[in-house]
Amino acid sequence: MASGKELRTKIKSVENTKKITKAMEMISVSKMRKAQERMRAARPYSEKIRNIAANLGEANPEYVHAFMKTNDAKSVGYIVVSTDKGLCGGLNTNLFRALTTRLRESHAAGQTAQSVAIGSKGLGFLSRMGAKVVSHVTHLGDKPHLDKLIGPVKVLLDAYARGEINSVVLCYNKFVTTMRQEPVTEQLLPLSQAKLQEQAQKSEAATGVKHGWDYIYEPDAQAVIDDLLVRYAEALVYQAVAENIASEHAARMVAMKAATDNAGNVIAELKLIYNKTRQAAITKELSEIVAGAAAVA
Repeated sequence: MASGKELRTKIKSVENTKKITKAMEMISVSKMRKAQERMRAARPYSEKIRNIAANLGEANPEYVHAFMKTNDAKSVGYIVVSTDKGLCGGLNTNLFRALTTRLRESHAAGQTAQSVAIGSKGLGFLSRMGAKVVSHVTHLGDKPHLDKLIGPVKVLLDAYARGEINSVVLCYNKFVTTMRQEPVTEQLLPLSQAKLQEQAQKSEAATGVKHGWDYIYEPDAQAVIDDLLVRYAEALVYQAVAENIASEHAARMVAMKAATDNAGNVIAELKLIYNKTRQAAITKELSEIVAGAAAVA
């Protein structure tokens, strides 16, 4: 059995750890609220540009953008949005498990993979797997700026436009509730007609009005559609980053709360053992005193 001094040292160490985890929990609570506000603020723009792109697909314009065309390239592009820091439970693990499944499916189909890593954890995971990372960006902070995301993501968008990859897949954690975050791997490019029609149907169901879409382009269809679809892709990536940041803080808050509770349980158990050890030592000393007194008498 450990001595009283060793137990006191362990109790002190666990108490210090508990203070740290409690502080991290409170910080995550504060940051999570702000991250949720940014995430919700970005959603209306993202949904609106989705609707416009969906309506554009139904309008049958005279110009078809490269993002709406399919090709037969033997390579797939992945945009992996992860966290820069750990201590957020199984958030990254669940995302990487879903990503690994997609990579295995691509490999089984005879396709290679190119990746863009957003976040240090994703960059480290892809490097350990030996995946080809064409660009990356890390340490975006709690307030991501679109100008820092455009450069790395544009590498894959341009590669798709040139026909070097046949699809672009966006991987991130979607914020559902504080206790629930879902790993998502969705196709960003090409903009499939079925998906665009589905988005258009959702828009019609929300408004209750069915439209026949036709547009007048100024200055011309090519200039407008080129700019719109690039903004569409960038908006979805930014929304994914905002969702992932909100998920990160929610997961870290839950993980640190669990760690704080576990530390409290460990402290209670160690104090019980310490008290028992101390009581046993006192009882032994009393027994020795009584035995000594009896022997003298």
